[in-house]
Amino acid sequence: MVVASEPYSDRIREIARSEGVDEHVLTRRFREGRVVIPCNPVHRPRACGIGEGLRVKVNVNLGTSRDRVEVEEEMEKLRISLQYGADAIMDLSTGGDIDAIRRKVLASCDVPVGTVPIYQTGLRMARKGALVDMDEDDIFNGIVQHAKDGVDFMTVHCGITREAVERLRRSPRITDVVSRGGSFLVAWILHNGKENPLYENFDYLLELAREHGFVLSLGDGFRPGCVHDATDGPQVQELLNLGSWSADAAGPGFRPW
Repeated sequence: MVVASEPYSDRIREIARSEGVDEHVLTRRFREGRVVIPCNPVHRPRACGIGEGLRVKVNVNLGTSRDRVEVEEEMEKLRISLQYGADAIMDLSTGGDIDAIRRKVLASCDVPVGTVPIYQTGLRMARKGALVDMDEDDIFNGIVQHAKDGVDFMTVHCGITREAVERLRRSPRITDVVSRGGSFLVAWILHNGKENPLYENFDYLLELAREHGFVLSLGDGFRPGCVHDATDGPQVQELLNLGSWSADAAGPGFRPW
């Protein structure tokens, strides 16, 4: 029998009951990294399991933009999403007081909340000069701030590497990089000639996730923007990188607590 430690044992019991899954099987899948439970202790949303053997979850994206900062509109989107059973919410705000908006969403939401921290970090640096001027500390400090606010899961683009960017340069892509976070990191790598800090310091990223209790969502920065670009070299290179990290993290020595 595999026994989960607090604070997850009660949540595993609740998820197992609501999903109709054996509690010990669910515990084993959780410990092996095949099921995640987004639950930052600062936020403490209701129990939600995502992964193998569990029902499909619906994640709703909302957020302001530079051109439209109507916070109450976003809160109405949040209210309606929860009313109709959304399992998770992502605040992708890029306009207005992003910190205040994120905290308001967290305070008004009893399901897991996710963000993409590099959106805010890149935009903050762009307002000061250029997003390519951000450094490793800027990137990780942004992640820590979101974690301290209570964010339960974060999208991080760890699979974009110098090698993958070079493959992108050689590829006949039509739509290039359609991911906002992906484009930020591609620009940073090309300008600075350095490796992606999220890739190079993935172990540190795992330490932060463990320390603050948030789940990592490994973002696909080289996803195709059109049929022509589907399953091309850059996309496959990134997927291989992400698959490698996932395998390492979920290996025999990995414990999510």
